[in-house]
Amino acid sequence: MKIVEKISIEELKTLSEKMYEPLVKAVVDVERRVLVVDAGLHSDEELYLLEQGSSQQDLWGVNFWPDEYGTDNFVEFDSMINLRPGQGNRSRGVDDEAVRNLILQIVSEKMDV
Repeated sequence: MKIVEKISIEELKTLSEKMYEPLVKAVVDVERRVLVVDAGLHSDEELYLLEQGSSQQDLWGVNFWPDEYGTDNFVEFDSMINLRPGQGNRSRGVDDEAVRNLILQIVSEKMDV
């Protein structure tokens, strides 16, 4: 598990080889603009960021599909950590379009292409 300053598609593809599907789980802290990758569960990445001083309300789980880079399918908004009825998010996705767009912006900043 690691915090990403920059990451390449090639590195994401290598990380995805550890998974049962060709994807990489990631958690984004939208307040601190931090991205963590390389864990089997979003909850492990969430805990890691909480221990680093993040607030749970700012953490969102996504999946990267490296073979889909450049398409709308590259970032998948699907994680159990996103279920937050108290915060108005009633799905495993990210229901707020502004938050989704912010996540996409942060991910774009972290890509080394």
